[in-house]
Amino acid sequence: MAVSLYLCALCDTVCWAFDPVRLYQEKIAFISVSIMAYTRKIAVNTRLLLKDKMDGIGYFTYETLMRIVRRNPDIEFHFLFDRPYDPMFVFGDNVVPVVLFPPSRHPFLWYWWFDWSVAGYLNKNKFDLFLSPDGYCSLRSSTPTVAVMHDIAYEHYPDYVPWMTMKYYKYFMPRFAKHAKRIATVSEYSKADIVKYYGVSPDKIDVVYSAAKDNFEPATTEERDAIRTKYSDGKPYLIFVGSIHPRKNLKNMLLAFDAHRKTRPDSVLKFIVAGAFGWQNSELKSIIDNMQYKADVIFLGRQPLDELARLIAGAFALLYLSVFEGFGVPPLEAMRSRVPAITSPISSLPEISGDGALYADPLNPTAIGDAITSLWDSPSLRKDLIGKGAVRARRFTWDRTATLLWDCCLKALGPIQPSPKGKA
Repeated sequence: MAVSLYLCALCDTVCWAFDPVRLYQEKIAFISVSIMAYTRKIAVNTRLLLKDKMDGIGYFTYETLMRIVRRNPDIEFHFLFDRPYDPMFVFGDNVVPVVLFPPSRHPFLWYWWFDWSVAGYLNKNKFDLFLSPDGYCSLRSSTPTVAVMHDIAYEHYPDYVPWMTMKYYKYFMPRFAKHAKRIATVSEYSKADIVKYYGVSPDKIDVVYSAAKDNFEPATTEERDAIRTKYSDGKPYLIFVGSIHPRKNLKNMLLAFDAHRKTRPDSVLKFIVAGAFGWQNSELKSIIDNMQYKADVIFLGRQPLDELARLIAGAFALLYLSVFEGFGVPPLEAMRSRVPAITSPISSLPEISGDGALYADPLNPTAIGDAITSLWDSPSLRKDLIGKGAVRARRFTWDRTATLLWDCCLKALGPIQPSPKGKA
């Protein structure tokens, strides 16, 4: 019978709760899990698998786990959620979905969830491995752990992180790095950063990279024209995608756009911003108010994945001049869509974008504006970048990332130990 598991906050025991809504959907899967003899048992932190609300790490979790689960039907995976989950995230009959209280979206609740709820579940069940795709660990459990630490941007830009969150990171992240049996990360840059700041051996860290989602693909001329008609009065546009946060450096992209339009009166480019406002944006709002071409800046807010793919495919170019990235997926999304990207020559971005992007100093709006103008003035440069970008993007796939992450897990798991003589 289909059930959900909850860790009871009162008695600190795992309690079974019948879920009639999922009874029919999960009945067969539950029976299959119950009767099959599995070779290994792995617990996975899946708290960021949220339907229609996934961010970059959520998509990383989704794309890699879907492949890992389906490639390993002989392994039982316990997916640990912090709230009711969508059945779309139960990727196979070998997945046992578990809900552990409380929902964890605050430093205090992170501590509660990982060091009490998750630790309690891990310690009461014999798991061969705990995989945490967001890098958080359970320090009160001795279960071998693989932590995916995507980046440590907060070490470089502490002022861009809320005070309580920063206190949590500074205290726990070094401990997570030392506690994990192995660490996976998404670039050689991030690997070197983790070694430098947390003093772990580079031999303990595997680079697994990331990838753009399959939704991103080129638009036909008709599709491109339709997208531009819908969003930019039929005019070509630049696009930025991502959270509107100081580290993303939108302020200098806006200043660069204004500078380009001032120096090129013939330019009809508009600038679409597809992302939700974060915090510390008072300076950004002041810049917008003082722009000469602010009427040509279009704020769309956070967009569904399919619509975001259409928006990028319809763009003249992507602007992604972040001051720090552990990987930087949007330039790859543009490259897959046959759209040139202007990005930063710092942190991991050159490692990922290679010769498939145009680079500009993210702290210099004039340099960014000049890069925009060079694309506007030179169709041959734009065509060359599109060709190189398409080749570059093919190097990064979710199949490759899932394989590399599973290889990292296998190193932590070690060989299967034979059963003692005389025992099943």
